[in-house]
Amino acid sequence: MSLSLSAASLSIDWNAIITSLLQGMQWLQLGILKLLTLVGAAPDVDGQPAWPFASRLSGEALLIDRNVVRALLLALALTAVGLTLAVLALVRRSLRWRVTLLSTAIVLFFATPWPERHLLTTAATPTSFHLSPTGFSAASIVHGQQLYAQQCIACHGADGKSDTPLALSLKVAPPNLSSGLLWRLSDGDAFWSIRHGKAGMPAFASQLSPGDTWAVLDYLKANAAGQSITETGAWQRPIAAPRIAVDCASDGPAVRSLDQWRGQRIRLLVAAARGQPQASEDPRFQSVLLDPTKLASTAPTGSMGSIGCRNTDRVSLQALSIITGLAANDLAGAELLVDKDGWLRARKRRGEAAWSDADMLCQSAQAASSKQAQQLAGIDALIATMDADRVHYVQGTFVH
Repeated sequence: MSLSLSAASLSIDWNAIITSLLQGMQWLQLGILKLLTLVGAAPDVDGQPAWPFASRLSGEALLIDRNVVRALLLALALTAVGLTLAVLALVRRSLRWRVTLLSTAIVLFFATPWPERHLLTTAATPTSFHLSPTGFSAASIVHGQQLYAQQCIACHGADGKSDTPLALSLKVAPPNLSSGLLWRLSDGDAFWSIRHGKAGMPAFASQLSPGDTWAVLDYLKANAAGQSITETGAWQRPIAAPRIAVDCASDGPAVRSLDQWRGQRIRLLVAAARGQPQASEDPRFQSVLLDPTKLASTAPTGSMGSIGCRNTDRVSLQALSIITGLAANDLAGAELLVDKDGWLRARKRRGEAAWSDADMLCQSAQAASSKQAQQLAGIDALIATMDADRVHYVQGTFVH
């Protein structure tokens, strides 16, 4: 009997390996920070434990060079073998075996060829591991927009491209905030840069509270998403659905949040103008109607009036306007699809009769659609693509 292996069976999922390595780095450092906090060695900075070291592990080189990945995997494998031999040396009764095993382990520890230090580390800030407490809420995005207009727009401009007359007159050019810069930094490092300044940018700690700073960061992400979709027709980097309050009639007076439906697909519908055709429920989604002017309050039974979960505050619509790059009035009648992990994936604008492949605005370059999606059409194809092509999001080499 002959045995043959196909190329597919020998293929390596490098994305999964790299993601696992990044997660390992992240968990290791968070564990160290938690331990330091327990023993009182991590001081409080802006309400969260501070990273006390000048550098931290970084996987940026892993994302761009597979040779570094291979070298790190080899080093980890040899270290694991060395640790195993050291443990075996402790439990063996024979002195000869103990010496042999322990000597081999020591040789492995000192001879293991680790990648160069600069490939696995980067400069750290005290807030490198700080997490935003806002939950990327619509209210925080809109508040951040107001603060940005007051404190940042003179240099960075309304679009974040930093090409204003003031910016062009500076010796150090401000960064383009609508580019991929925000995704190269951890949220904590970006937070530190705003509060304490960096590369010619002044510090804003005296003008912005920690909460204000997080709100500005939320707005910067939302604005970058809006600029991306305006210029390229897609979200070039994943953007989460903003956290909004939802009131569901079936729950009585209880108010939900979108993140309570994590694990379910969500469809966000913006109320159409009065007199226009209205959308209805879809059993494949948890539907939420955004209706700040309560246009649907008089909708005929069986149309939009049948959607039980609604949001009626204006800030939610304003936040979606920023993220989609559309004026609030142009969003009327639009629909947005959110995948099971909470990422915005597709948008159908007012006037489009049906969903199409062109409405999928966030998908991987490697898998534009699944085989199942290729056999489907319209919203069924989009659902299949969303479910099969899940978002693997890395920001500042941290996995989200």
